[in-house]
Amino acid sequence: MRPRQTSAWARWVRNLGYNRLGSKARAELLGTRITANPNLCFQVGRTMCGYSPGSQNLQILPVEIPVGDVRLQAHLCVPENPRGAVLFAHGSGSSRSSARNQYVARVLQEAGFSALLLDLMTAEEEALDQKTAHLRFDIGFLSSRLKRAAAWLVQQRDVNCLKLGCFGSSTGAAAALILAAEDRNIAAVVSRGGRVDLSQAALERVKAPVLLIVGEHDKTVLALNRNAMTHLICENKLEIVPGATHLFEEPGALEQVAQLAKRWFEQHL
Repeated sequence: MRPRQTSAWARWVRNLGYNRLGSKARAELLGTRITANPNLCFQVGRTMCGYSPGSQNLQILPVEIPVGDVRLQAHLCVPENPRGAVLFAHGSGSSRSSARNQYVARVLQEAGFSALLLDLMTAEEEALDQKTAHLRFDIGFLSSRLKRAAAWLVQQRDVNCLKLGCFGSSTGAAAALILAAEDRNIAAVVSRGGRVDLSQAALERVKAPVLLIVGEHDKTVLALNRNAMTHLICENKLEIVPGATHLFEEPGALEQVAQLAKRWFEQHL
């Protein structure tokens, strides 16, 4: 029997056990240690944490983003001399710990991009949504959270001078497109398996270049994305990943997503 092919993403998760580790363990696993560093501030007027000398490119920092009366949990990485910043908006049932988004973020980080992966809901809201499935499809709610996160990100040192892009998955892609329609600071958008139909009313107002990535066998979402292209006036492109389904679990599929996203952000940020 021919051995099953394992994707680079699957090997990365398996070898690092990344999702199961806390932030400190993740940093130590990467050969780093999180220490206070006043040269890098991740809260306006307050240093929450910083990078160890000499290994900034590999570090991921846990941060909290104030949104009204709640604080959203997030992971932030800022490589040395970043060329742009990318805000990740995950889909329904996912979180900042999504191995898929973490993999894409790592590829972008290695290419010189800062990345912010955040939970758009608090733990309490997530628990409620698991029972009701209401908030995950409240795109107005999600996009407002994403907007506050973007406003927070562009105030942070070493990021405030960068162009900002959005990478959205599933329902998170709809939130990212609404944000792009409302915020001219968004310079590029990448959608992975996006439910872009949930942002249809905003599509004509999007000015930032949009890349739509869909799996070949994700027939329903592929049709929705093709329809969305008829409403987009901005520069846009559809990339179909051969053999891939909605979650891009097939060998090599997520690697293609990451490379397509990297090239799009390199071109537009």
